[in-house]
Amino acid sequence: MLELEYKHTYPKPSMEVISVTHKLISKSVEQLAPLIENKTISPVELTEAVLARAEASQDQINAYLDFYHDDAMSAAKKAETDIMNGDYRGMYHGIPMGIKDNVYFENKRTTMASKIHQHFRPTYDATVVAKLREAGVIFTGKLHMHEYALSITNNNPHFGPVRNPWDLNKIPGGSSGGSAAAIAVGSSVASIGTDTAGSIRIPASACGIVGLKPTRGRVSTRGVYPLSWTQDHVGPMAKTVKDTAGLLNIIAGYDAQDPASVEQSTDDYVASLTGDVTDLIIGIEEDYFFNQIDAEVEKSVRAQIQDLVDQGATVKPVKIPALKDAEWAGFCFSVSEASMVHHDSILERPEDFGEDIRGFLLSGASPASDGYAQALKVREQLIADFNAAFKQVDVLIAPTLPIMPNDIGDDRVDLNGEKVDLLSNIIRLTGPGNLTGLPALSVPCGMNGQLPVGLQIIGPAFSESRLLNAGFAIEQMSPLKGKTPNL
Repeated sequence: MLELEYKHTYPKPSMEVISVTHKLISKSVEQLAPLIENKTISPVELTEAVLARAEASQDQINAYLDFYHDDAMSAAKKAETDIMNGDYRGMYHGIPMGIKDNVYFENKRTTMASKIHQHFRPTYDATVVAKLREAGVIFTGKLHMHEYALSITNNNPHFGPVRNPWDLNKIPGGSSGGSAAAIAVGSSVASIGTDTAGSIRIPASACGIVGLKPTRGRVSTRGVYPLSWTQDHVGPMAKTVKDTAGLLNIIAGYDAQDPASVEQSTDDYVASLTGDVTDLIIGIEEDYFFNQIDAEVEKSVRAQIQDLVDQGATVKPVKIPALKDAEWAGFCFSVSEASMVHHDSILERPEDFGEDIRGFLLSGASPASDGYAQALKVREQLIADFNAAFKQVDVLIAPTLPIMPNDIGDDRVDLNGEKVDLLSNIIRLTGPGNLTGLPALSVPCGMNGQLPVGLQIIGPAFSESRLLNAGFAIEQMSPLKGKTPNL
């Protein structure tokens, strides 16, 4: 088993310290920011609290791969000085967070949770990191992930599994599982994730937080280790919709150094959050998005849709025929492109990949060029079908996951009393958003036993404000009823 580069040279905090800091780590950015701005609390105090929580929960959750304790405290002191001198930069100034370990930090180890890249140090910051630094974010470390972001359990053979804070026997989802688990447990106030088939939204749903996959090209992917260059996205993860909107305000925008970036105007995503859904037209695609869904998940999602209707929204059924081929096309792109990214490594040192990733990459020869060409046609038709649907409705609402998180190490999962394959089911409802590049938001919508349930809102290209506002309306109904992980 590989080890954290950062050794725990700092003493683990006592239970008294943890108790004192709990009030801080449980707060959202929207609650913390005014307290920092008016100097009620200091970035130093907050950063100490988050690091204490991160280090105290590490043995249970395993959310971090590296801690930046000294750097974080130095940055927190600078933020405190700047704010005291009247240089307050906005909502995320002085907010501590960890970042997924496939996002580049200059001269900081960036492992992709792999053995092969365990000593890799980028020579530059990812664009999103540079933007967050400018906004005054304090980086507490790098967060755990599924190896090379190539699957969804975060059961990592090199650094151990990340555990779901709601149930330590369950997966947190992935590949941004460390990010979601850290936010849920209070060891990161917010974070950045990456999403190629659902890797922001899946762990957001499993861990009871908010996660947004923006429109393809809305947020730069420069300085993020690739998985599938046609489907990779970078986006915000946070406790609340307003926190998510504030983070998107920082990271959204055109990047001339990213070939996938789109020169499109951005909104003030926080200002757009009114919670008013009067006249919102909600599309429901029954044949795909509500087919073979866990009964309790479906019940929670439909209940939230009805709550929106009670507030003035309307529901309209739609058909998206090309969805029937979406899973195959998404897999074709992912396996073909990932196999190109890892071509040399899989030939020269296959034994250094985890068993699941090695098998996935070795299957990369299967989609021949005619298969890839056919997948392109499927994607073109799928985009056309979604665009046709959005001429009739404002958003689509569906479950984020059709199943509940499974036990760590189990490749099969229960679906209404039947054991089914985990991987093919867990990405089934999120994958179309990556294939089309359309924005998709996951917000908590209820509880199934002791685990949270997520609802997915999908919209037309560059409609993030609309999605966030619909999610904000759902959030105002307090679907989790104040419940948090019992850690």
